[in-house]
Amino acid sequence: MQERLIKLTHVLGEIIKEHRVATGKSMYKISAESSILKSTWRRIENGTYKDVNLSSVWKIAEGLEIPPEELIKELREKLGDDFSLIEE
Repeated sequence: MQERLIKLTHVLGEIIKEHRVATGKSMYKISAESSILKSTWRRIENGTYKDVNLSSVWKIAEGLEIPPEELIKELREKLGDDFSLIEE
């Protein structure tokens, strides 16, 4: 479970960084607009934030000016259909 959660957070961070760079916004600006601490935003992008909650994903999506479901959709695509956090 822990390895899969780490993979999930790393991939989510990569997706978020790709979108932020595409907006041309600095980490400082987008974190301020999203009401998320810059250090937290950095940890999320680097994949070192242990478990991003739904409200944070929503704020991040708003800061990136994309629907929250777009982040989840891209995450699912990159992780693949066989990815699961539930241990079998």
